[in-house]
Amino acid sequence: MAARLMNRVVNGKGQRISKFSRRLLSSSKSNNNVDITNLTLAEKLPGLPDPQYASVTSHAYDTHVTTLDNGLKVASENKFGQFCTVGVLMSSGSRYEAAYPSGVTHFLEKLSFGTTPLWSDRDRILQDLEKVGGICDCQGSRDTLVYAASARTHGLDTVLNILSDVTLRPLFPDDQIDHARKAIGFEIEAMHMDPNPESLLMEMIHSAAYHGNTLGLPRICPPENINIITRPVLYAYMNERHHPKNTVIAGVGVDHEKLVQLAHKFFVEEKKPLWLSEGETWGQREVEPTCISQYTGGSVQVEKDLSNVSLGPTPMPELVHVVFGLESCSHKDPDFIAFCVLNMMLGGGGSFSAGGPGKGMYTRLYLNVLNRYVWIESATAYNHAYEDSGLFCIHASSHPSKLRELVEVILREIVFTASTVYQDELNRAKRQLQSMLMMNLEVRPVVFEDIGRQVLAGSTRHPPQFYFDQIGNITERDIQRVANRMLKSKLSVAAYGSLAGLPAYEDMEAAILNKNGRIPNKQSFSLFRR
Repeated sequence: MAARLMNRVVNGKGQRISKFSRRLLSSSKSNNNVDITNLTLAEKLPGLPDPQYASVTSHAYDTHVTTLDNGLKVASENKFGQFCTVGVLMSSGSRYEAAYPSGVTHFLEKLSFGTTPLWSDRDRILQDLEKVGGICDCQGSRDTLVYAASARTHGLDTVLNILSDVTLRPLFPDDQIDHARKAIGFEIEAMHMDPNPESLLMEMIHSAAYHGNTLGLPRICPPENINIITRPVLYAYMNERHHPKNTVIAGVGVDHEKLVQLAHKFFVEEKKPLWLSEGETWGQREVEPTCISQYTGGSVQVEKDLSNVSLGPTPMPELVHVVFGLESCSHKDPDFIAFCVLNMMLGGGGSFSAGGPGKGMYTRLYLNVLNRYVWIESATAYNHAYEDSGLFCIHASSHPSKLRELVEVILREIVFTASTVYQDELNRAKRQLQSMLMMNLEVRPVVFEDIGRQVLAGSTRHPPQFYFDQIGNITERDIQRVANRMLKSKLSVAAYGSLAGLPAYEDMEAAILNKNGRIPNKQSFSLFRR
């Protein structure tokens, strides 16, 4: 191959230098009397302009926050590059739907980027975004609704114009509402058919932990509410929750002054929300008081035959799923970082993993559970942190015949979190959490969401180095303290599958209070033998 390539070059059949390049090289030689073929790679080519490099600022994470007159916050961080990510974040989610049919936020998510006074349908919006290399998305959660778009920086005007129209002036035509109803119905059906019912279990464990209030309200629209959520219901909810004091416009890769100027233009001067009355301005009404979550604990159980979940010729094992939850803390709490380290220390995952760095193969749920009990299919720890509360969970699954043993193993591991903490496992968990934090913040949309959520929660943003140092300062005593704090709360249980072997809730709660984490054995005694 090399000889053939050399032959093509010798015979003039290889890559040729253009006439312009030959003139440039020959002129460089004649004008400067320098033979460029003798220059080393460390020397500059004669006749070429000085190179220009991107400047490196001393503040790698310099976030600017401006509050407009109506209470709307604008936060941004400039980053080198040709693309930007901009969006609108609102304190709007299923936790605020107590006075409305559950599922309003789910409908708003499905109806996002639809018909507005300036755009006839979603296709028109996508076409205008494509002209500036843009894409868009909307995601709703229990406490936040996010409209976001990524595009080239020169298209910032177009992006802000679209975001203002879809958030303040959605028309919600009947045909789009009908389409949203069908989409939600299909999503619910798919969720109940999914062999991995993680989203369903998260709904169940939140319902058990915060029974009938705030964070326990369903994020997924219940089937009975699909046909009763109408346009007036959506506008009434938006009138209450979509207030400028509950809203942040966040951007990454944009100039802050320009973003503030465009935000004032499109969100204050030119656009007025459709749900406001004549002459009323956005922000004139007082924002509704924030609801406070009430952790209750409890149990939600769904008996279902999961023996035939295989959708293809490859058989899947029948599994039963159980999630245990205890109250942790909010993301504003001083113990938040310690709970995050505890979550990383427990780790976990599936029974099969390819391994490799960062896979958590040396976490407690792998070493003490998955590697020791081969019949356990999965065991994973989660920590959900909200503005005023938090939920620490362990989701585990096995064959239904092993359900009681599975419950005992997981409860015992939860209780043991308050006992001995080894320095090497703590250091490993802290390093893994620090590396995940810094690597995730290399992605522009993640930085956008981090800025928006922090400013929405506290009007400011801590730099990543702040959290990096906080993680490094966590000690064994911190882990034991937060674990004991967690164990003092009432147990929450979500179980899904064939539940004949599930112990009584009172017995599982007694195991949490027991130092060895064992379920008490109830023996019946009788004076007369039968």
